[in-house]
Order: sequence, then structure tokens, then C-alpha cells
Amino acid sequence: MIASFAPMEGLTSHIYRRTHARFFPGVDRYYAPFLAPDGQGKVKASALRDLDPELNRDLSLVPQILCNRPEAFLALSRELEAMGYEEVNLNAGCPSGTVVPKHKGAGMLADLDSLDRFLAEVFSACPLRVSVKTRLGMESGAEFPRILEVYNRYPLSELIVHARPRDGMYRSTPELGPFALALAKSRAPVCYNGNVLDRKAYEKVLLNFPGLDRLMLGRGAIANPALFRVLRGGTALEAQELRAFLDALCAAFREDGLQERLILGRLKELWYYVNHMFPGAERELKQLNKARCLSDYESAVGLLFASGRFDPDAAFPGALPE
Repeated sequence: MIASFAPMEGLTSHIYRRTHARFFPGVDRYYAPFLAPDGQGKVKASALRDLDPELNRDLSLVPQILCNRPEAFLALSRELEAMGYEEVNLNAGCPSGTVVPKHKGAGMLADLDSLDRFLAEVFSACPLRVSVKTRLGMESGAEFPRILEVYNRYPLSELIVHARPRDGMYRSTPELGPFALALAKSRAPVCYNGNVLDRKAYEKVLLNFPGLDRLMLGRGAIANPALFRVLRGGTALEAQELRAFLDALCAAFREDGLQERLILGRLKELWYYVNHMFPGAERELKQLNKARCLSDYESAVGLLFASGRFDPDAAFPGALPE
């Protein structure tokens, strides 16, 4: 099974990726949070710095681009090639309300003629391999057969399918029928993505698709950084390694020169996903969320881990009922 870590905007920076790989090895590919170029293919210097090969040593990293203008995609792809990258991923799946109305992300699926023209221009000149991360459609998986027809016209290096339409966001039940069509009919290798938050969900996917050999985790891997290990039959996450991981992240953010308020914001965002593993520790979690400086945060984390309420098998709030 080729295991990939999905891009999570604001979370899976080079600091997170390196630290995660050190504590929880076994991810085959990390996908960087999307680059959103302007009309000339330019992006902020900080965004390109996150892709600096020196800051991502020993990682297999795939950059992702969010845009609907082929000339911008191609210009940025050439810059990525100069940095040493060999593959780039097109984001045709982001369901955000600030992205879709601009006909980007999943919004590209609303006009398949435009998507077809975009891909034709990209594949005529892109110096890199191109993979696509897609949704099943805008409103329903019933749209996916026509979408797949478009993708099959081009030599994608991989088709990553988030098995929900855009309207399903991250709440609806994944639609396995359209994903089965992708596995059966896609010319490109197919990767499953969507609501694999624990081993039970993973086993359900494998039961439906026993030949599946590619899996991408996003929210589940943020909520449980040992999830890749667990799915491969390894040991459950332990409290002490979670704390060591979070402490190392904090130290790495400091070393990178990030301002204290930004460090605190990023750590609290991670805790939004992690806190379900501390059932019954509402008082300690409230204290953590109220922290206004890192010393208060560290004190709250100490109390939280000392509470003894850690349960790595606690259900993530985004898990769907059986």
C-alpha cells in the first residue's frame, strides 16, 4: 500500500512534515499545501520556501497547485522543476466557499469543457508529471462518469479521488460506487481519499476494494499522527510519544523564528484535531484553549497529560456512524 499524507493548509508545513517523519516514519509521500499562483504563476516567497528541498530533506514531497489558468500552472511548474521537483498535483477537490466560486478546486468540476481545455494546455507543455486530486462532482457522485472521461484523455501520473462531491464537504458518507468506477476505468493509478479516520474505516474500504494499493490520509492523520502505523498493523499511539511529538513541533517552530502568537495559533489548531483523545478532560482542554502565551500553553499541556485521560482509540468527531 502506497500511503500518502494529504495537504492540510496551515498545518502540514515543512516543520510539521519533518517532525512527523522523525516520530512516525512510514509515509511514502507527503503532499504540500496548495500553491495559489497569480496570473503570471507567481506565489509568495514564504510559500516557495516551504518547498525548499533543504527544508524537506529525506522526504518524498509533491507540490500542489490550485489555479484554473494553464499559463499560470505551467509557469509555476517550470519554477518547481528548477527546484528539483519531478511531479506536481492539481487541486480539483478543495470544497471551500472562498475557492469554488472562483472556478478553482472542486469548482473546476462545474465546467468540464473548461477543465478539458485546461488539461489539454497543461499536458501539452508541462515539464513535470501531473497528478490530480479530485472530488466526485459538485452535487453528486452521479457526475463522476463524465468527469472521469475527461481525466482519461490525459496521461495523469495518479488520480487521487476524494470519494465525496463538493456539496458533501467533509460530512457526507463517501460514495463508494463512483470510486469503484475510478478503480475499474481510470487509465491512471487510483488513490482513495475520504474519511479514513481509524482502522475500522480503513478495513471497510479494503473490504469493498481488496485490490486497492494507494491510500491518502488527511484529517485522520492529523488527529492521530500514528495512524499510518496503526493501519499497517503497528502499535497504538502512546501518550508519551504524542507529547514528545507536540513538544518537538513547538521547539521547531521556535527554532524557525516564528512569532509566539503564531506558534500558539498553530498548536491550538492541531489540538482541535487531537483533543478527542482526552475524553473527560474538558477542564484541562479549556485551559489550553484559553492560553495566551506559550508558558501558559505548556502548563496546560502538562496538566492535560497528567490527567490520565488519554485514550488513543477514542472516536474522532468526524467519524461517521456504522
